[in-house]
Amino acid sequence: MLCESVLRLLAGLLIGIWVARFLGPEKFGLFSYVLAFTSIFAGVAKLGLDGIVIKELVAHPDKEQQILGTSFWLKFAGAALVYLILFAVVKATSDDPYTSHLIFITAAGLFFQSFEVIDFFFQSKVQARFVSICKIFQLSISTILKIVLVINKADLFWFIVVTLADSISLAISLLVTYSLKEKKSFYRHFETSMARILLKQSWPVIFAGLVVMIYMRVDQIMIKEILGEREVGIYSAAVRLSEAWYFVPLLIAHSLFPAILNARKVSLELYYSRLQRLFTLMTWLSLSVAILITIFSRSLISVLYGEAFIEASYILNIHVWAGILVALGEASNKWFVAEGHNLLSFWRTFWGMISNIVLNLFLIPSHGAAGAAIATLIAYSIAGLFFDLFSAKTRLLFRMKIASLDPRRLF
Repeated sequence: MLCESVLRLLAGLLIGIWVARFLGPEKFGLFSYVLAFTSIFAGVAKLGLDGIVIKELVAHPDKEQQILGTSFWLKFAGAALVYLILFAVVKATSDDPYTSHLIFITAAGLFFQSFEVIDFFFQSKVQARFVSICKIFQLSISTILKIVLVINKADLFWFIVVTLADSISLAISLLVTYSLKEKKSFYRHFETSMARILLKQSWPVIFAGLVVMIYMRVDQIMIKEILGEREVGIYSAAVRLSEAWYFVPLLIAHSLFPAILNARKVSLELYYSRLQRLFTLMTWLSLSVAILITIFSRSLISVLYGEAFIEASYILNIHVWAGILVALGEASNKWFVAEGHNLLSFWRTFWGMISNIVLNLFLIPSHGAAGAAIATLIAYSIAGLFFDLFSAKTRLLFRMKIASLDPRRLF
């Protein structure tokens, strides 16, 4: 699983930069816009079933086929519904027929998300290595295809086709692996009673997932609508570099939080002492990354993307500072889960999304793509820091995050 994650990171960054250099700001902007637009609907098509299906498989192994079959067809129906909604939504945008065509090709991959239930099956059996092998296979095919397309100077259309091929190849590899291991046809099963049970648990997750995806992708969509495709390309180039290291705070939070939870069994003082150390580590790690990238941003953009993307250095200088809030957010997310404050966590993300949309509306017309970076930085600050001030339950987190800026705490 670690191997697959590292390979995906490297391929996404290195091949992604090569593809961006080849396509240029305008075509890369259109490519990024199509992916961002589709990803919002992809979250809805999942129907929030991912974690719920795994939980049900673990709790009811005797109903394995019914759970897998029902969730498979629910996901397929969700993809079909979302695809129909896309037709109406795309009509409301300023997209030309060519852009709409690219969106519908990419969105066709939503139907193949249904085969993710096989992933959930292997996770419930603690056999996720089989899924990782399938994903490495899919990643290898995708990487080879993109290299061939760049070498042959292919049109943007074919890079969009590769995104659809990614979904198809992963679905096929998952199905083949499952067939070799289980030799059962889960897709022949569907139970209405099981569907009701799954949907009853999943509807809040659907809404939460939609909020998260809008929060993360709305900036690129609004830049396209207000400024155009070239600016999306410039902005996306900066964001890819800015977010390239985000997996690090995620890994740190996953690795260290069990020790912090164990401390809670000893005493609250030790628990919050370790949590404060985690906040301090996250703050100074992300601060170091932000300073380094700010100093070398122009050189990084010039070397990696080329002079055509040089404007992205200014955007990168702004956006990279949002990493501090992201790192602190990853640490506090674990606290919200541990303390059972899931509703507060949702509202934090919700108000971050609202502020991001409103700020983009004002800042993009006046400051261009850099305005979207400013909006992101402010919205992340609202969600990841200042939201904690408005609840007695989270006010301590605000004080701890501010205290983490004290360099003496490093020692």
